[in-house]
Amino acid sequence: MLKNLQDTTTLHNGVKMPWFGLGVFKVEEGPELINAVKSAIKHGYRSIDTAAIYENEAGVGQAIREVMEETGIAREELFITSKVWNSDLGYESTIAAFEESLKKLGLDYLDLYFIHWPVEGKYKPSWKALETLYKDGKVKAIGVSNFQIHHLEDLMKESEIKPMVNQVEYHPRLTQKELQAFCQKHGIQMGAWSPLMQGHLLDNEVLKEIAEKHNKFIAQVILRWDLQHGVVTIPKSIREQRIIENASIFDFALSNAEMERIDNLNQDKRVGPDPDNIDF
Repeated sequence: MLKNLQDTTTLHNGVKMPWFGLGVFKVEEGPELINAVKSAIKHGYRSIDTAAIYENEAGVGQAIREVMEETGIAREELFITSKVWNSDLGYESTIAAFEESLKKLGLDYLDLYFIHWPVEGKYKPSWKALETLYKDGKVKAIGVSNFQIHHLEDLMKESEIKPMVNQVEYHPRLTQKELQAFCQKHGIQMGAWSPLMQGHLLDNEVLKEIAEKHNKFIAQVILRWDLQHGVVTIPKSIREQRIIENASIFDFALSNAEMERIDNLNQDKRVGPDPDNIDF
């Protein structure tokens, strides 16, 4: 059983990735972002997940530098992720986008770099670029985001290295069981974005009942459910209190019956785009 915030899963290349991290989707550059990242790291988080399209890599980088200076935490203890955006897909443009992200973050390497969306006809050359970056030691692990089973099969047919992680929309209304089984079979770690369904589940009666039983908040029950399903999760928050609360999920466990009740909330319902129908 997971014991604390620094517990890791081992990716298929041997790299250790924290089970739990902070997402910074839609957090604008500025003091709020810097404070959120710094307080997360000060409260024990080691994984920070950003992306080129979030336009906040510079602030994330500044926060990392400041917190390392203030706490003495070494770069090697942190796990920093970013993603290449759709308009930069392609071999050369992905390499350039990676270098740009690295520069904005002010880092020498990334721990994980993703293809953000499976844009048809464009993700394979980008994957070749990720393989190059990986072989050159500029990134410790490479992965994909929002890939369905058929995208993964298509990618793996011609790739030298299979993705280490597939980060997808995942919450009790979208349990993605088949995709998770496929990822497990191929040694690809699944990750969750929007684990709290952007707040849509916070008044759910089933979750409320389970939360009350454990003397926890609904958000904590959902995040615990993620981890017990073996899914890496990165809830977003900018408030220190919420950052602490989200991570207070290592002192209880859900029973098999409770896990099943939560699984049964599935409706295959997305709050984000459908990866098979993207036009951006």
